Amino acid sequence: MLKEKVLNALNEELNKEFYSAYLYLGMSSYFEARDLPGFANFMRVQWEEEMSHAMRIYTYINEVGGKVRLKTINAVEKEWNDVIEVFEDIYKHECFITESINEVLFLAQQEKDYATMNMLQWFISEQVEEEANMLKILNQLKLINGEGTGLFMIDRELGQRVAQVPLNSSTIQNN
Repeated sequence: MLKEKVLNALNEELNKEFYSAYLYLGMSSYFEARDLPGFANFMRVQWEEEMSHAMRIYTYINEVGGKVRLKTINAVEKEWNDVIEVFEDIYKHECFITESINEVLFLAQQEKDYATMNMLQWFISEQVEEEANMLKILNQLKLINGEGTGLFMIDRELGQRVAQVPLNSSTIQNN
């Protein structure tokens, strides 16, 4: 059984993961409106990945006898000026999520909740990858000033990305 402090922190993290998905979907819409289908695809794949992260937490809470508390997901209020600004926001957001997961892990350590600590290790590794990927794309966009032929080359590359994580909760545990 989860201790109340850990359960509350996991439910907060669950909400943050759902918001992350919502944010990426908003970014996908931004790119669709600017005729950058590769960037839009990349963001839709990110949406699916973030949904799978949320469902991983959701499944874990239920498996250990906790109560999932779904909360309101905040609106995506941001409008971006260009692709560089989008990826600057993405990178900052992923750093925020990393810090949040680290705080939940720290709390689980304090509460000696070894099962939650073990579950969170997957998220720790995932966030290293998320930050690195977003920073790489951001740096590439800065090299080309977010415009010109280079922008279309990156758009084409990002259009090749396909979802790797199923949303089916029964398979989430094995990925």
